[in-house]
Amino acid sequence: MQNLSHARSPLPLASEFTGVDLQDPTLHLALAAIAAADDRKGGDIALLHVTEVSLLADYFVIATGYSKVQVRAIANSIADKLEEELLRAPLHTEGMAESTWVLLDYGDLIVHVQMPEEREFYNLEAFWGHAEKVDYHALLEQLQTV
Repeated sequence: MQNLSHARSPLPLASEFTGVDLQDPTLHLALAAIAAADDRKGGDIALLHVTEVSLLADYFVIATGYSKVQVRAIANSIADKLEEELLRAPLHTEGMAESTWVLLDYGDLIVHVQMPEEREFYNLEAFWGHAEKVDYHALLEQLQTV
C-alpha cells in the first residue's frame, strides 16, 4: 500500500500566499459575506484574519455603504445569503436602526458595514493592524480553479 502521508490535500492551503486554510468553514462564511456585500455594491471590502490577535472571532469582513439605505441593504443581503446558503444566522446584530454602522456577529465571523465617516473615524483596519489582511480576490480565484 502506498504511503500517502506526504500527499497534499485536494484543496491546497492558502497559506502558500496568505496564511489561511481554504478548507476552513469560517473562511467560506466570510467569502459568502463578501460576495453578498459586493452584490449590493459595498465599497472597499476588506477581509482580516484576526485569529492570532483576537479572541472575538477568526475573521472580520469590513465593507462601506455610501448611504444608510445601502448600509442596511448590504447587511440584509449578507444575513439573507448566509442564512439561505450556509444555514447561519447572526448570533447578534447591532446598528440596523441607525444604519451608519451595522455589525453582524456570527461568532467566528464579525461583519462590519459602515458609512464612510464611521469607517474613517474608527479605522478598524488600523486598530486591528496586527491582523493579517487577506487578499480575498486571490482566494476566490484559487477556489475557482480547484
